[in-house]
Amino acid sequence: MDAVRKKIIVVDDNVSNLTQARNILKPFYEVFPAPSADKMFELLEKIMPDLILLDIEMPKKNGYEAIRALKAIPEYNEIPVIFLTIKTDSESELSGLDLGAVDFVTKPFNAPILLKRMERELLIASQTKQLKKHQKEMTQLIAALEQSVQEKVEDITNLQNSVIDNVAEMVEFRDNLSGGHIMRTKIFLRILLEEMVAQGVYAEIIKDWDINLVISSAVLHDVGKIAIPDVILLKKGTLTPEEFEVMKGHVSASVDLVERMTENTVNNDFLRHAFVIAGTHHERWDGSGYPIGLRGENIPLEGRLMAIVDVYDALVSERPYKKPYTHEEGYKIICEDAGKQFDPKLVDVFKRVAEEMYQQKVEYDKEHTKKNAAIGL
Repeated sequence: MDAVRKKIIVVDDNVSNLTQARNILKPFYEVFPAPSADKMFELLEKIMPDLILLDIEMPKKNGYEAIRALKAIPEYNEIPVIFLTIKTDSESELSGLDLGAVDFVTKPFNAPILLKRMERELLIASQTKQLKKHQKEMTQLIAALEQSVQEKVEDITNLQNSVIDNVAEMVEFRDNLSGGHIMRTKIFLRILLEEMVAQGVYAEIIKDWDINLVISSAVLHDVGKIAIPDVILLKKGTLTPEEFEVMKGHVSASVDLVERMTENTVNNDFLRHAFVIAGTHHERWDGSGYPIGLRGENIPLEGRLMAIVDVYDALVSERPYKKPYTHEEGYKIICEDAGKQFDPKLVDVFKRVAEEMYQQKVEYDKEHTKKNAAIGL
């Protein structure tokens, strides 16, 4: 028996039965007699028993009614109940088991049988309680481990994104001394994608995307410009046809660089999106773009999105070869090129959020200028 004595409530309207049960059980358990179901519930307000011995044949509220009431109360419904009865028919026993009783003991009691059956049910109840405790602890442990893993993944992802962002910005500084293009296009892309989700535009395609991953991967769209000579990249005038052909080579250079990154990775959706964006954001809706000349929806959606945010930022930002256009001028150019350079559906989305994009650009440029001034750029 356990060092801590188990608590047993015995319910029977017959005083001699209560006395007999108490005498049998008292050497092994703490016994609490109750002459009726109502008295049992009064006892339950004071103690939590480990098991209940419940007589079936009682006036006012019989054992079946009592167990129904007991099992309806969440804090009591796991207390094992053994029915005490003079009935031996299988129908009565089945009815009691259906109501939640764990066993039947016939009266008058056979002490060894009663004790053995109680011992068995108390052991099962104890093991069940321990199992549930272990399951709860295991669930909490798993949740803590998952949280820890998630935090580590987020740390690694943030580090990865930070490194890639900084590498992309280093490339960008060769092309645009004011900087900020990479971060602004990420901001614009998020605004466009969130509006697409809200409006259900291309919902079947983007429902399977990790939006944050797509946005993060966009930073590598022009990484291949590192291979373009400064004399072309920084030229202040219009490029000659020959120079433009060299400039177009940054797309294949970007694709090659991203492809090399994927060689030692498995199932890297980040680089898969980066590969698509880098390779297709200069394609045009009418098929006149480069490097392949894809047309319409044959251009991957990532590339069609990047085309809009890339061109819009180029229009409203200063470049070595031009002054910035106003937001109104940039907006007009994008809208006029719907169905030519850009996907008309995406231009409709752009129209709804263009003002927000420009305001975000203004705010970002203010902060970017402050940071550059602080480090002497």
